[in-house]
Amino acid sequence: MKTRHGRTLVIVVSVTLALVSSWVTPARAQAPAQGFANVVSAARAWPGCLGVETGQTSSGKQVIFAWFENKKALVGWYHADVHQKAMKTAFPNQTFDREPLPDTPEDSGPILAIVSLKLLDTPRPGATAIPIATIGIELYSPLPGGVAVGGRFAPDAMKVRGLREIELGSAQGRPR
Repeated sequence: MKTRHGRTLVIVVSVTLALVSSWVTPARAQAPAQGFANVVSAARAWPGCLGVETGQTSSGKQVIFAWFENKKALVGWYHADVHQKAMKTAFPNQTFDREPLPDTPEDSGPILAIVSLKLLDTPRPGATAIPIATIGIELYSPLPGGVAVGGRFAPDAMKVRGLREIELGSAQGRPR
């Protein structure tokens, strides 16, 4: 019997795999990544997506940070045609018929989805369409507080209660 956490993980993995797949180095991902070329752009344009950043860690993982206004926006993205097509391309034998995030309250507020993906150097026989070594999807909500000097990592549309925003010049002792 699957646990709630396990069901949520499967759903969230499928939600964010499509995002990751779109910006993986084409030489490593080969043909499948070409089919995902517009997924990150589509996510950025999705109603309720506050912003998307991509990067790579020092250990070689590709990382996506996608901020959503709330659960409704993230679930809407999950059901989007471009996202559903991407999931089926990555996992052609998997069905995606359950409602995502059943344990997340409707009034969740903003959600940050962090996706990390490491690809295999050589695909394994019988592996998914994309040669995945590891994939991790984590969801976070902002805590009140923090400080941003001269700017911040989260998009400006991401409102954080109690965040102190300081102009860089004043932090360096220069007049504003």
